[in-house]
Amino acid sequence: MALNDLIPWRSGRSLAHRDPDPFNSLQREMNRLFDSFWGGVEPRLSASSGTGIYSPNIDVRETDQAYRITAELPGLNESDVEINLRDNNLIISGEKKTEHDEKREDRYYSERSYGRFQRAIPFAIEVDADKAQAKFDRGVLTIELPKNAQARDKTRRIQINSAPRARH
Repeated sequence: MALNDLIPWRSGRSLAHRDPDPFNSLQREMNRLFDSFWGGVEPRLSASSGTGIYSPNIDVRETDQAYRITAELPGLNESDVEINLRDNNLIISGEKKTEHDEKREDRYYSERSYGRFQRAIPFAIEVDADKAQAKFDRGVLTIELPKNAQARDKTRRIQINSAPRARH
């Protein structure tokens, strides 16, 4: 398997597709349907895994000079999000908290949901962590990761030499 096959935006695979199990995919889709049916209630913690099922949409664009990552994080503040760079992987994590209270004449409706999320994005070329920048504007996180110039220049083609043939 080539390195490009492991990097979703180079292989043509979607970043959102992480689970080959069709039953997990079906369960996520059914949860999304029920959530939208009940008024767009945000996803809750999964009882089986203990992790949030909320997963933000992420777009990764690569140029010769940098990676640009955009994450949709509606309803979150920048204080709810953490960004780390470890072993040439960008890790975006945070917690989504939703509270809804509705008071009417004869009833009171209250709903709360919480969910942690984490997305890890691997990069084929080393990034320059010291020049990384991030901004958060109206629920959209944009991260600019310049590629390390020395790492870009380290890619070299290696000539394959024929092995000498043994004479019989």
